[in-house]
Amino acid sequence: MRAEGETSSSNGTSRPFSNGSSASPLHKAAISNSTNGTRKSPVATNGASGTNGHGSKNRQSYFGHDRGEVTRILIQALTDLGYNGAAAGLSQESGYELESPVVAAFRNAVLQGEWAEAEELLFDTLTGEGGVSISEHPTGLVLQDGVDKDVMRFWLRQQKFLELLEQRDTGRALMVLRLELTPLYQDTAKLHFLSSLLMCQSADDLKAKADWDGADECISPSVMLPEHRLAILLQQVKHNQIANCLYHNTATSPSLYQDHSCDRNNFPVRTILELEDHSGEVWYVQFSHDGTRLASCGGDGTVIIYEVPSFKILHTLADHEDGVGSVAWSPDDSMIVTCSQDKRARLWNAHTGEIKRVLNRFGEPVSSCVWAPDGHSFVTGCLDKTRNLCQYNISGDLIYDWHQSHRIQDLAVSPNGHRLVAMDNEKHIHVYNFITRELEYEMDLKVHLSSISISQNNRYLLINKKDGQARLFDLETRESPKFFQSADRGGQFVIRAGFGGANESFVVTGSEEGYVYIWHKENGQLIEKLEGHEKGCCSAVSWNPTNPCMFASAGDDYGQTRNQGLGHPKSRGN
Repeated sequence: MRAEGETSSSNGTSRPFSNGSSASPLHKAAISNSTNGTRKSPVATNGASGTNGHGSKNRQSYFGHDRGEVTRILIQALTDLGYNGAAAGLSQESGYELESPVVAAFRNAVLQGEWAEAEELLFDTLTGEGGVSISEHPTGLVLQDGVDKDVMRFWLRQQKFLELLEQRDTGRALMVLRLELTPLYQDTAKLHFLSSLLMCQSADDLKAKADWDGADECISPSVMLPEHRLAILLQQVKHNQIANCLYHNTATSPSLYQDHSCDRNNFPVRTILELEDHSGEVWYVQFSHDGTRLASCGGDGTVIIYEVPSFKILHTLADHEDGVGSVAWSPDDSMIVTCSQDKRARLWNAHTGEIKRVLNRFGEPVSSCVWAPDGHSFVTGCLDKTRNLCQYNISGDLIYDWHQSHRIQDLAVSPNGHRLVAMDNEKHIHVYNFITRELEYEMDLKVHLSSISISQNNRYLLINKKDGQARLFDLETRESPKFFQSADRGGQFVIRAGFGGANESFVVTGSEEGYVYIWHKENGQLIEKLEGHEKGCCSAVSWNPTNPCMFASAGDDYGQTRNQGLGHPKSRGN
């Protein structure tokens, strides 16, 4: 399709806990276990400990690793696994303990809601009668270098605030917010956010909205071992092996028994089917979320819905008066919105092929659509200067008009519903808070853009530019960690890029030269340049979300949609 204008963990996060006087019935924050597992350890505690009956500790390294660190991590892991006797035996034989008494006392104070005692343990000496120290560590817990003690106090008092809210003691929670939290922290946005939690109607609602970072993040790891440390290290090993495996395309976790590698023969590099049911150029293809259907659309004004994997035609949506540039499946795949150059958007029943709603005619072609994650509304993008960014319910009623002047070429919404990203028909990206509908920030990319897409983890925006480069953009840090450069000259047509494969391990895009380019997302390496559509440009690629060994491409070679997979057969439609 020719472009417009052309001749295109923290531990414990989100876990509020009850009260100010006793342990919460919910799982406590990160500090709730400092065996750092799910069971209470019988092992005494911390790594600086003395020797035992088996003699002095052997400080010899373990294959280049600190023996004490390895031993303490093993004690923690054995406790996590429920092997408490083995953990105690290892501690006794090695002379290493998991954590010190002051750490255990700190944890117990938090679990019991003894907030004043917890603060004293963090920063000072506990004293008994007559001012005599009763702490074995007169300087309190050993903190990370550069830690702001007021920030730590804020985190502890925030925990107290959250627990009171969970207990529905809003009066005391409000007093904590006003008298204990506000004097410590001058981040107005954070304080406003905590104030908003007073409106939560249930513990589940509170858990979903609260943001608890965990005070143990600031305690030295040599004193309080981070939770599940061995499991995290093993996960990092697996992640590194996957990152270095070019053709890893399965959601199955690699075995720890051997080094991991995947064969190219298990990667979708061969055309298994060519569909020629359109009578004109095919501009867009999109699999349903459950991977059982494929929708294609283009210049002939029809949308064809195929059954997958037979690719038999289920429905042909033919009410359009001009070409259809894109479609959008509802989250449950029961409905589909079509965006047409006849200046209308239409809502269809995806199961029956019947039309449900036709929106009022826009001033220019409708370019794009995205659904709200709850499936009750959708947002349309239009190339006009009015009604260019509007939200509608499924009855076709206008819910909200952003009243922006930029002409929208493409849209993307994060799966968690927090962000709406609009790409105009020139060089700009507009990032909105989809909940408040306020503009968060804008970017000028200095080059004309072609498409945008957001990753399933809500973190990354993939921007395809008309200079043949796809750019990965971090929506949180606003940095671009990766670029993917093709040999395509680009410039004239709308070419769409997207994520694909198991765990979205790949970036895929078409090209004006008809090729399909596939890069490894983690290391940015181009791993495949496939012949897609020899007689025209490859305008869009969609990877099956439930079958990583299948993707479909759309091309301008009149009526052709190709499906890539593992099989060898190639067939043509009528």
